[in-house]
Parts: sequence; structure tokens; C-alpha cells
Amino acid sequence: MAKRQSNAYLSSGELVGGTIFFVVYLLVLPFATEPLFRLISILLDVNIGKGLQNTIYYYVIFALTVIIFHGLLARTSRNLMDNLGTAVKTLGAGLIALYGLNELVYRLTHMLIGTQTNLNDMTINAQIDTAPRSTLVIVILLAPFVEEVLFRGLVFGGLRSHSRTVAYLVSCLLFAFLHVWQYAWGSHDVAYFWLMVQYLVPGMVLAWAYDHSGTLWTSVGLHAAANALSVLALHF
Repeated sequence: MAKRQSNAYLSSGELVGGTIFFVVYLLVLPFATEPLFRLISILLDVNIGKGLQNTIYYYVIFALTVIIFHGLLARTSRNLMDNLGTAVKTLGAGLIALYGLNELVYRLTHMLIGTQTNLNDMTINAQIDTAPRSTLVIVILLAPFVEEVLFRGLVFGGLRSHSRTVAYLVSCLLFAFLHVWQYAWGSHDVAYFWLMVQYLVPGMVLAWAYDHSGTLWTSVGLHAAANALSVLALHF
């Protein structure tokens, strides 16, 4: 029981500060980042390329995540040491579940939306072609860390003490929403929201990995491994 209680434990500062940060990350930064970099470029009279923008953005987000959630990261690191065997087994089982269920969901999504393209995958592929090293660091290391701390540590962990079902549902839906809403908005095509289905399985498995192992590092490792394998499958 102690292991599971640790999943939901957030200090009041982490809960308040993290919630504000999460809302800004999810809904504000996608619109504000590009104008901000344009302003910086004008003020400093420099040209900041898209690859460098992405790198700066994720390193800043990474740093803010560590600052806000340093207490949670310390606690979940201790939980990793206490439950290392369970964490390793959970990670392995999570990879198997992730790829098995994803294949079923991919086929279902293709039936529902036909030839609709996943623009998130296309964007990552384009970024790898133009700035491979920085993009790989972002996709495999920085993004999984930030997303797991926010969606599993904050959202799932914060809600789990009230209702595990609600915690799974809300964290999965928000995780899926993050990956598609900008494309639906930019394309003025609500059909892209069907692509949320593709992210429900990863969201569910990642939340389970955190819940089952008692440490956030399991879901971070699983997320990073899944992203790395996806990149390998697409480019090699």
C-alpha cells in the first residue's frame, strides 16, 4: 500500500505550481513560443533557426520541470531504489503491451479516418532530417521526461488519491489531446481529433507502469524506449 500511496503524493507547492505550469505548457506555449523567438531574434539581431528554437524550448521546459518537481523526483528516485526489480519487470511488460495494443489501435484508427496523416509523426521526421542530433535528444530524453512528470506525475498522481479510474481517464485523454489539438486547430479539421485514439494506449500503459512500479522513472524509461524504437523503425 505504501508504494501506491507514494504515486499520488504531491506537495501543495508542486500541485499548485505544477498545475499552472501544465496549463501554460499545454495551451499557451504552443502559441507564444514562435512570436517570442521572433522578438528575441529582432532584439538580439540574430537568426535563431527552427532546430535551435526547439532545443532551447525543451531545455528550458526541462529545467522548469526539474525546479518545480524536484521534491517529487527525489521521492520517486527513492522508490526506484526500493522497487528496482519491479520497475525493470514493469518496463519490459509495458513495452510488450505497448506495441501489441498499438498495432490493434493503429488498424482501428486507419479504418476510422482512412488516409488521414499523423502530423506529429511527420513533424518529428522532418526535424530529424534537418537537425538529427538535437531532435533525437528531445524525442528520446527531454520530451519523455517532461511529459511523464506532467501527465503521470502531476495529473495521474494528483488525481489517483481521489479516484484511480478518473486518474487513468483524465491523464490518458489529456496526453492524447496534447499530441493532436494543434494540428486540428491549424488545419481547421476536427477529423484530426480521431488521432487521439492512437495515443490512448500509450497513455494507459505509461500510467499503468507508474502505478504498478511505484516510481515515475519506469514510465520515463518506457516512454524513452518506445520513442527510440519508433525512430529506429522509421529511419533504419
